[in-house]
Amino acid sequence: MKFEDVLLEVNGFGRFQKLILTLSFLGRFTLPCHFMLTNFIAAIPSHHCDISGLDTNGAFANLTIAQRRAVSIPLEADGEPSSCLMFSEPQFHLLSNSYNTTDLPAAEPCQNGWVFDNRTFKSTLASEWDLVCKNKGLNKATTTIFFIGVMFGALTFGSLSDRYGRRIMLLSSYVLGMVFGLISAFSTSYIMFAVLRFLTGFSITGIVIVSSVLVVEWVDIEHRKLVGVVDSLSWTFGNLLFPLIAYCIRDWRWLTIAVTCPVIPAIISWWWVPESARWLIATGQLEKAQYYLHKCARMNQREATSSTKPENLALIVLTEKSGRKYTYLDLVRTPKMRRLAMLTGFTWFGVASTAYGIGFNITGFGVDMYLTQLIYAATELPAKFSVYYLLEKFGRRKTEAGSLFLTGVCLGINIFVPKAHAAVRTIVATLAKGFSGVSFCTVVLYSSELFPTVIRQNGMGYNSSMARLGVAVAPLILLLDDIWGSLPQVVLCSIAILTSLIANFLPETRGKCLPETIEDIERPKVLVSETNEKM
Repeated sequence: MKFEDVLLEVNGFGRFQKLILTLSFLGRFTLPCHFMLTNFIAAIPSHHCDISGLDTNGAFANLTIAQRRAVSIPLEADGEPSSCLMFSEPQFHLLSNSYNTTDLPAAEPCQNGWVFDNRTFKSTLASEWDLVCKNKGLNKATTTIFFIGVMFGALTFGSLSDRYGRRIMLLSSYVLGMVFGLISAFSTSYIMFAVLRFLTGFSITGIVIVSSVLVVEWVDIEHRKLVGVVDSLSWTFGNLLFPLIAYCIRDWRWLTIAVTCPVIPAIISWWWVPESARWLIATGQLEKAQYYLHKCARMNQREATSSTKPENLALIVLTEKSGRKYTYLDLVRTPKMRRLAMLTGFTWFGVASTAYGIGFNITGFGVDMYLTQLIYAATELPAKFSVYYLLEKFGRRKTEAGSLFLTGVCLGINIFVPKAHAAVRTIVATLAKGFSGVSFCTVVLYSSELFPTVIRQNGMGYNSSMARLGVAVAPLILLLDDIWGSLPQVVLCSIAILTSLIANFLPETRGKCLPETIEDIERPKVLVSETNEKM
C-alpha cells in the first residue's frame, strides 16, 4: 500500500490541504523581501569627499557649493567629479578658464569622510558606516554574508526536520527569523549588522524548505504541480510588493523592520499547521499519523476507513527499520542516491546563481532600480502561471532543462546589445528573469518529488544550501564587470546552459508516487504511475 492510497480515501486536495497551502503562502511572504533587501539597504548613493575641513581661511565663504567642489575635488577621466579623491588644499586657479592641468597636485583619498546625496535614500548601509571607496567591498559582502547564513541554515533545518519533524522546525524558523531580523535593524556597527544578517539568513531559510515539503507531502499526485505553482507565487507577490514598500520607506532600519514584521501573523497561524502524516509514518509514529489523517478526513468531509489504522499504516513502509535516524550521509551511501544528490545539487546551484545574478543587477540597465525590481517581479506572474501548463505538457525534466537553456540564451543576447540601448537590455533581461522564474518554480517541486520521505528534508536542505551557495556567488560574479563590462553576463550565460545540460540527466517524476524509502530509489522501476497504482 502507498500513502497515495490513503490520501485518496481522505481526499488528497480538500479543505485541509488548502488550509496548509494558505498558511504556507502567508509565512513565505517575507522571504523574497529579505532575499532582495540588500538591493536597497546596501545601495550606494552619489557621494564625494567631505571638503568642509578645507575652509581654513574663510576663502570658501564667497564661493558657491558648485565652485567649492570644483576647487577641491578632481575630475575623473569621464569628466565626472571623483567620489573617492580630493585635493589637500583648494585649487582656486581651477575657477579660471586658463590653467594647466599638469600643474595640479596629486589627489589623495578622502580625509574627513564623505557627503552623501540623500535624495533617493534617506540612509543606507553605505552612508551609515562609510562603506564606499576602499570599503566598498564590505558593502557588497553584505549579500554574500546573508546567503552564507541561508546556506548553513538550509543544511541545519533540513537535517533537523527529518529528525524532529516539519512542524516544530517551522515554528523555530519563524521565531528566530523574526528575532534576529528585528534586532539587526538596531545595529550599532557594521560588524554587528553583518553577524545578525548571517543569523537572520540562517533562521528564515527553514521557512521555505520546511513549508514546501510539508505541502507536497499532504497532496495527491494530481495536484502536486498545482500546489508547487501556488506555493511559488508567494515569492512573486512578495517581490511585487517589496519595491513598493522600499519606495515608501527610504531608511534602511525601518525598511528592515517592515519586511520582518509579516512573520508575526505567520507565527500566530502556526497553531493550525499539521505535522506531515507521511513523515510520521516513515518514522514509526503511527498513532500521531492516524490523528492527523482523521483530522484531514473530518475537514474534507470524508469518513476515515480502516486504512488509517496504525496496523495498516505500518504497511506503507516495510523495507527499512522503523525509527532509524537519517543524516546527510544517507544521500551518498548508495549509488543512485549519490547520483541523484550530485545532479540536483548542481542544478540548484545553477538555477539560483543565474536567477539572483539577474535579480541583483537592478541598476545595470540604466532604468530606475525600483521600476526594474517591479518589472522583474511582474514578469514572474505569467512565468509561474505557465509552469502549470508546461509541467502537464512536457513534464518536470524538459521544463527545467528548457527554461534554463532559454535563460542562458537571453543572457547571451545581452552580451551583444550595446549599453546605450537600455530599454532593449532591460526587456531581454526581463525575459531572462521570467525563464529563470520558471526554472526555480519547477526545481523546488521537482526535487521534493525525487527524494524519498525518510530523507526528503535532508535532500531539500542540501539542495537549498547549494542554491544559497549559488546566490552567495552571484554578487561576486557581478563584480567581474570591473574586468570587462560583459563578463558577468558571459559567466551567468555559461552557468545557465551548463545547468540545462545537467538537468537532462534527472529522472522524470510526472504522474509518479512519491518514494518513501531509500530502497524505493535504489530498486529499478519502483515508481509506478498513478494509472498502474489504481489498477
